[in-house]
Amino acid sequence: MTVSDTKEPMPCVKAEPEKEHKWLSKLIGEWTFEAECFMGPDNPPMKSTGAEKVRSLDGLWMVGEGTSTTPDGGPCTTIMTLGYDPSTKHFVGTFIASIMTHMWQYKGQLNKEETILTLDTEGPDFVNPGKTCKYQDIVEYKDNNNRLLRSQVLDANGKWQQIMTAHYRRKV
Repeated sequence: MTVSDTKEPMPCVKAEPEKEHKWLSKLIGEWTFEAECFMGPDNPPMKSTGAEKVRSLDGLWMVGEGTSTTPDGGPCTTIMTLGYDPSTKHFVGTFIASIMTHMWQYKGQLNKEETILTLDTEGPDFVNPGKTCKYQDIVEYKDNNNRLLRSQVLDANGKWQQIMTAHYRRKV
């Protein structure tokens, strides 16, 4: 039977936020950040600053819209979505930026202490064009007004290499 075969409208049941969605709601608000991007062992970290506004879609999805300067001083706009899928028991989401064409797709887990969310993804290998590699974005809450975002890439030797750190502070 398909939807078009029924005479009655299909009921639409609204999902209710679960514990994991409530954890994500700590992101809601306005934030400023300072970031360092590591461009290789022989180069000093490149610094940038920015702001992010995170809103909720009925408690189920967090949508963060950011603006910043790139390490070379140009503008960058970003959109991050984060939610939780109870059927797979994973945090899920996406990340896009105005400076790249790749859409990053997240699948992640909280640590036991529920302070660190590790989001696994795959994307372009910036060292070997045309190839992909594994990345992680890691959200760590320090307190209600401070959080970190760390990005790392899995290198050819199977070791995680940190490539970016951003310190977020809630605007109060």
